[in-house]
This record gives sequence, C-alpha cells and structure tokens, in this order.
Amino acid sequence: MSFKKENLIIFSLVTLWYSSNIGVILFNKYLLSNYGFKFPIFLTMCHMAVCAVLSYISIVLLKIVPLQMIQSRSQFIKIATLSVVFCGSVVGGNISLRYLAVSFNQAVGATTPFFTALFAYLATLKREAWVTYAALVPVVAGVVIASGGEPGFHLFGFIMCLSATAARAFKSVLQGILLSSEGEKLNSMNLLLYMSPIAIVVLLPAALIMEPNVMDVTMSLGREHKSMWLLLLLNSVTAYLANLSNFLVTKHTSALTLQVLGNAKGAVAVVISILLFRNPVTVVGMAGYTITVIGVAAYGETKRRFR
Repeated sequence: MSFKKENLIIFSLVTLWYSSNIGVILFNKYLLSNYGFKFPIFLTMCHMAVCAVLSYISIVLLKIVPLQMIQSRSQFIKIATLSVVFCGSVVGGNISLRYLAVSFNQAVGATTPFFTALFAYLATLKREAWVTYAALVPVVAGVVIASGGEPGFHLFGFIMCLSATAARAFKSVLQGILLSSEGEKLNSMNLLLYMSPIAIVVLLPAALIMEPNVMDVTMSLGREHKSMWLLLLLNSVTAYLANLSNFLVTKHTSALTLQVLGNAKGAVAVVISILLFRNPVTVVGMAGYTITVIGVAAYGETKRRFR
C-alpha cells in the first residue's frame, strides 16, 4: 500500500472516530435532556442491541476481523464480569448527561487516567515512577476547579459521572488482568461481540424494574415524534461506529496516538456542545478543564517515557 493511500485511510478513520465519539455524546445529551426521553438504562440497552447485531455482521459475515471463539467456561465468566462493569460505566455516563452539561461531563471523564492508575496499583501493587503520579495532580485539581466554576453543577449527576469514569477505568484494568493469558486474549471487536448480548440480558430487567413506564413513554414519544425512532437508531449505530473506529484507528496507528487524539477529542466535544446546547460556561470552569487536559497529556507522556 502506498504511503499516500495509507495516510488517506488513517485520516478517514480518525475523522470517523472523532465524529462517532462526539456524535454519540451529543445524541445522548439531546435525547436524555432536550427530547424528553429520560431512560438512560433503556438507551444503553438499545446501544448494546445494535452493537450485537452489527458486531455479528462485521465479524462473522464481513470478516473485518477474524472471529475469536470463547475457549472455556472460565473465559466466558470473565467476559460476563467485564460486561457488567461496562454496563455500569455506560449507564452511569448516560444518567449523568441528564443532569450535567457535556462540557462538565467531559471534564470529569478526563480523570480516567487517575482512576486507572489507582485501580492498577490496588490490583497489582505495581508502582509507577513518581513523576507519573505527579502528572495526575493537575488531572484531579482541574476537575475540582471546574466543579467550583460550573454554573449548572448537580451533585447526583456529578456522582454518576465520577462513578462512570471510575467504572470505565476499572474495566480496562480488569480486562488486562482477566484476559491476560495468550489463549484468552480477545481484540476489542470480538470482546464487544460477546459482551453486547450479555449486556442486553443484564440491562433489560434493570430497565423494566428501574424505568417501569419506559415502553409506554417510548411508544407515546414515537407516535408524537416520528423522527424519534430514527434518532434512536442513528444514536445506537453511532455508538457501534465509535467502538469500530476506536479499534481500527489503534490498528492503523498506535494506542499512544489514540490517547493523544482522545485528549483533543474532549476539547472538540466541549466546543461543539457549547455551540449546540448554549450551556453557560465560566472562565473558572474552562480553566479547570484546560488544566485537566494538560495533566492527562503529561500523564500519557510520562507513562511513555518511564515505561
């Protein structure tokens, strides 16, 4: 493959990754806050249902990546555990979007490296270089500053967002431990193929118990706004594309490139959300978020240098 063609592919994949990752956040915010669809658990279940179908088409039918089979009952239990933690992180994030502006949601979400470092230490007792931990200070300090300067601060929304961020970090650490042996390692696309149906089994009863009127309200909204079904489908497809493009960008570049792009993605999402939803922001809030992003970038660099 020529260098020019490879660069074009990478540019296309990065564009897809950016648009799908930012798109799913904005779709979620619009549906949960502005549209009257107040069912984050059911929304997550819709995402997982579409992810299950599209994962099957991509892997089994289109063979975008080779199908990896589950080798043992033990491996299945590990995947199921990861799926439950994954559900918790996505549902928590979606619940937080009902109460928080996307800009503040992204600021809190940027603290993922702090929780990853914490859980990695608790799980393995393996210490990083002191400078790596020092880089996490602005990550946390920035969110504390942003919280103080957030005009629409909501305590429950903040707790759910922080819990979702911690669960996301816990899943990545858990995945590294549970699926570390060569025979049990799965790439992210095969992991999604197996996690999605398990997530549906977990989320369906949870939605029916915790969101008892979800079917009635969804049907009513669907009759009132015919576009809602299309929005729900587009949102769920975008959630899958975010996972697919995440895998493909890593495959064609590196995990480090993805981390750098991720730092910038949060900032782009913040700007777009402010323009779309007109949520008020303060200088203190934006300063706090900027400090967090700088801390995340510094953390990534120290991890690379002191590996």
